[in-house]
Amino acid sequence: MADRLFSDLVSLVMPSVPGASTPLITNQVRTTAIEVCERTLAWRFNLADVTLVAGTYSYAYVPPSNSEVHTVFTATVNEGIILTMLTPETFRKKWPDYPSTDTAKRSTPQNFMTISPNAYQILPVPDAATTYTLRMHAALRPTKAATGMDEIYLDDLESVIVHGVLQQLLVLPGQVWSDRELAAYHAKQFVFQVAERRARATLGSGRASPSVRMTKWA
Repeated sequence: MADRLFSDLVSLVMPSVPGASTPLITNQVRTTAIEVCERTLAWRFNLADVTLVAGTYSYAYVPPSNSEVHTVFTATVNEGIILTMLTPETFRKKWPDYPSTDTAKRSTPQNFMTISPNAYQILPVPDAATTYTLRMHAALRPTKAATGMDEIYLDDLESVIVHGVLQQLLVLPGQVWSDRELAAYHAKQFVFQVAERRARATLGSGRASPSVRMTKWA
């Protein structure tokens, strides 16, 4: 999985903001790429399988370099055990004494909770009855220190990101390139394309519309 540099988009932005420095544009490209990935959930990735360790309930996400996990779509253990995603509040209500050191309370994992962009927890605390293999499908975003992101997704989101960058740079006060009218145009394009990419990521790129078919009563 090769990365494409954010600086590659500078040449697409520069003509609309003459005089803007390359570092300024590159930093805005990264900031906008993070926002676009968060809003569209377009950068999707199957994280590497994790072998759960008996008695260990907290684990670190291991996404590709220059990225971090924004949200998890699905988490499954072994074959057919779908973990329920819980909020911290529900997590604590369901398991008030979690994490317990009582080995009698260890069991097959049932629930999953993200505690930070870098870590998550499993409950109940895994037991040693079998080997549990955790698989996760997640949406990623670039880190704040990233210099680029997966080229497949940056290529696909290029137009959205450029519109987002321009809507921000064109409203900077006191700049020779400042143009609020043009910024408003790019803002509208940004909102439209973010919505389109989000729909495409959710529904897929097929031409057929989703349909519902009734099941016969008898």
